[in-house]
Amino acid sequence: MMSRTVVMIEVLVVTILLGLNRPSVAADWENTLAAAKKEGKVSVITDVTASLRDALTREFQKRYGISVELFGSSGREVPPRVAAERKAGQFLWDIYIHGSTTALQAMIPMGAFDPLEPALIQQDVKDPKTWRGGAIEFLDPGKMVMVMTPFQRGTIFYNSKLVKVNEFTSHKDLLNPKWKGKLVVDDPRRGGPGVATFTFFYLHPQLGPDFIRALGKQQMTMLRDYVQEVDAVGQGRYPVLVGGADFVAINRAKQGAPIAIVDPRELKEGTDVSPANGNLALFNRAPNPNAAKIYINWLLSKEGQTSFARANGYVSARLDVPTDHTEPWRVPLPGAIKTYTLDAMKVRSEVQSLLKEVFGSQRPKCSQTESWTRVRPQAGGGIS
Repeated sequence: MMSRTVVMIEVLVVTILLGLNRPSVAADWENTLAAAKKEGKVSVITDVTASLRDALTREFQKRYGISVELFGSSGREVPPRVAAERKAGQFLWDIYIHGSTTALQAMIPMGAFDPLEPALIQQDVKDPKTWRGGAIEFLDPGKMVMVMTPFQRGTIFYNSKLVKVNEFTSHKDLLNPKWKGKLVVDDPRRGGPGVATFTFFYLHPQLGPDFIRALGKQQMTMLRDYVQEVDAVGQGRYPVLVGGADFVAINRAKQGAPIAIVDPRELKEGTDVSPANGNLALFNRAPNPNAAKIYINWLLSKEGQTSFARANGYVSARLDVPTDHTEPWRVPLPGAIKTYTLDAMKVRSEVQSLLKEVFGSQRPKCSQTESWTRVRPQAGGGIS
C-alpha cells in the first residue's frame, strides 16, 4: 500500500512539473521571438541550390517576418572564409548548415561553434522520441553539430542514356576495362562526397585498400566542383561519376537531365550512410542570437525538416517527416557503414595517405569551365 502511494505521489509531482514547464517554454519562446524580430534577420551559411534556397528561406520568413540572409558556399571554402573574417574581428554568421567533414576537421577545431542544446526551446524538438534512434544525434562530444539528415548515400551515378542500370551490381564493376578513362570522380583528396565515398571503400571489408589501388588504374578524371561533376555525366561527356553530390544529381534529374543513381540495395556491398550537407550548428558570437534560436527550432520542426528534406531529396532524422519524396532506399539501413562520425574521421589520415600513394598529390588544372585532372595510376597492388 505504501509503495503504491509513493508511486502515485511521484506521478502527481511529474504531472505538476510538466504543467509548470509548459508556460515556461511558451514564455521563453515568446520572449526569444520578440527579441528576434528586433534583430530582424538571421545569417545562414550553407550549400545552395535554387530549391534549397527556397526551403531555407520562404516559409520561415513568411511565418516569423524575419529575413534570412543565405550565403552559398562549398564546404571547402567555408573554413578559410570564416577564419579570415574572425581574424579581422568580423563575426558575420549565425547558422551553419553544411558538411560533417568541414565541421569536424575545421570549424570545431577553429572554435567557431557553441553547444546547440541550449538553443533548443520547443518540446517536440527536444523530445528524444522525435528522432531516429531515440535521441538527437550529434557529431561531437560537445554536442555542437547535429545530424539532421542521415540517409543511405549514392556512390555511383550514371547517364541513363549511355549506361544500363544492371551494369552495376558491385562496386568492383567499376574495375571493368570498358570504364578505363571514362570515369569522373569528386576529388577524394579534399573534403566532400568523394572522400566520404573512398572512406566507405576503405572501411568495407569486401573492398578496402586493394580495391582503391585497382580503381586508381582506371585513369579517372577528378573534378572539384559538384555541379560540374554531375553535368559532365548528364551532358554525356562521361558515362559514370563516382562519389558525386546526391543533392546536385537529384536537382539535375528533376530538371530533366538523364542522370540516375545506382540503388544501394542492388550493390553487393551496399553504400554508406551520411547526412551530406544536412548538419546544423550555431556559431558562437552570433550577430543575431535570438533570431538564430528561432530559426534553429523552426528548421528542426516537422515543417522545417519536411521542407529541407524535400528540397535535397534527403531523409530527415525526425520520425514524423514523410519520406515519400525520395527513393525508398534512402532510409538508412541498420548496420550500414557511417562515414561521417568521429571514428570514421580517425581513419581519414590513413585514407589520405593511401590516396596520395594511388593518385599522387597533383593539383587539378584550372579553367573557366572546369577544374580537373586526369590521374594516372601510381605503383599499386591488385585486388582479390
